Amino acid sequence: MTLAAESVRLELASIVGESRVVSDPVACAALSVDGKTPRRVVYPPSGEQAAAVLRCAADHDLAVIACCNATKLSTGNPPRRYDLALSLKELNRVWHYEPADLTVSIEAGMKFGDFQYLVARDQLWLPLDPRGSARASLGGILATSSAGSLRLRYGAPRDMVLGIKIATTEGKVVKTGGRVVKNVAGYDMGKLLVGSYGTLGVIVEASLKLYPLPAERVTFVLRAGTLGIARDLRRRILLSALEPLRLVLLNPKAATLVRAGSRRVEEVEEPEIWLDVGGSKRVIERCARELEGLGRGAGSPLARWEAEEAESFWARISDLPDWLGEAHPGLVVLKATLPIAGVEEFLSHAQQEAESENVALAGFAQAGVGIVHVCLLEQKLTPGVASLAARIRKAAEDLGGSLVVEHCPPDLKSAIDVWGPAGDDFEAMRKLKAVWDPKGILSPGRFVGGL
Repeated sequence: MTLAAESVRLELASIVGESRVVSDPVACAALSVDGKTPRRVVYPPSGEQAAAVLRCAADHDLAVIACCNATKLSTGNPPRRYDLALSLKELNRVWHYEPADLTVSIEAGMKFGDFQYLVARDQLWLPLDPRGSARASLGGILATSSAGSLRLRYGAPRDMVLGIKIATTEGKVVKTGGRVVKNVAGYDMGKLLVGSYGTLGVIVEASLKLYPLPAERVTFVLRAGTLGIARDLRRRILLSALEPLRLVLLNPKAATLVRAGSRRVEEVEEPEIWLDVGGSKRVIERCARELEGLGRGAGSPLARWEAEEAESFWARISDLPDWLGEAHPGLVVLKATLPIAGVEEFLSHAQQEAESENVALAGFAQAGVGIVHVCLLEQKLTPGVASLAARIRKAAEDLGGSLVVEHCPPDLKSAIDVWGPAGDDFEAMRKLKAVWDPKGILSPGRFVGGL
C-alpha cells in the first residue's frame, strides 16, 4: 500500500471507524461492476458520515459507486473507474412511522422485504414489486426507479416519495420535500434524484407514502391463443370497469418458465394474460364474472390462483435476471418502453428476430403501461446477440418507444450502447451532473450518454 493510499484509508477510518473500512478481496469482489473491483468498501452508519465519505472521495478524486445488496449493479455502462464501494447496509433505521397518516421516514439501506414486514402489521404496504424483490434496498429501488407490474395501479417509486435526504460530494446532507402528504415543497428536486442511478448524489433517507393492503387478492389467468387475441383482450380489460393491481402478458416461453418449480408445472403453448385483483370478496367475484365473460367472447379459458400460490410467480416476474441468470449465464434482458398500443406488435417483432437467430426468447409485458421485458436465453454470449439486440431496439423505436439493455454479460456492453440514444434533455442532465458532482466521482460513465 502506498503512502497516499494509507493516508486515504486512515482518513476514511476517522470518519466511519476502522472496522467499517474493508479491503478484503472477497468483500470487494462481491461488489464488482462489469469486471471492475473497488479497492475498498466503506460502511457509513449514518447519512452524515456517508456525506463525509463522499467529500473525502472528492478531495482525493476517488470514484464511488453506492450500493447495498447489489441487486441492480448489472444495469448501466461499465464504470470508467471504480475506487470505493459505498455500502449503505448499516443505514436501516426507521425515524418516523405514523400508520394513521400513511407515512414513514426510513433510511435507505433497509431491505424491501423487511420494510414490507414492518408495515404489514398495520395492514399497510408500499405497492412496488422491484427487481431484486425482498432483497432490494429501499435506496436502490429509488435510485433506479425500480417498479414492476404494480405500476399499473399505484405508479412508480417517485409517485410515493414525499421527501428524501441526499448525501452530496460537498459533504452535506440535503433534504427535499417533507413527510406529510400535503407538503410538496422541493418535491421536484426529489424527483430528479429518483431514477438518477446514484450519479447526482446518494439517497440516504426517504419519507414515503403508504397504502392500505387489499383485503384479499386473487390472480386470474386468461389463455389468449395468439398475440392478436391478447391485444383485443387487453383493450377490453383496460376499457372495462375492472381495476387490476397488475396486468401482464407472457409469451408461451415466459409462462412456462414462471411456473417452473411449482405444483402447476406445464408446457404453455399460447400467450397468457395474468391479472392480480384486490379488494373485498364481492369485488373479486364480480371481477371473476366479468373476466369469464370476456374470456368466453375471445375463446379464452379463465384460471384462478389464490394469493399465496400466485405471489411466488409474481416475484419471479419482477426479478428476471436473478432466477433466469442461474440457468442462462449469457442472459440478456432488454427493457422496452412503448405506447401501450404497440406492446403486442413489438413482442411479435422481437420473437421473429430471435427465431431468425435461433435464440430462445421469454417476453414479459406490462401490457397496461407499455413496458416490455425481452429475455434472450443464451447459455453463453454469441457474436450475433449484439446485432439481434440492435434490431429489437430498432423495432421499439419504430413503434415510438425506446429500449435499454437492463442486464447482460459485460462483454456485450462494448458492442452495444446500453442506454440507447440520449434524449433531448441530455444537455440539461449534463449541466445537473456538473452542479451536483463537479469532479465526476459518482458512478462515472455509468448513466445515459456516459454521465
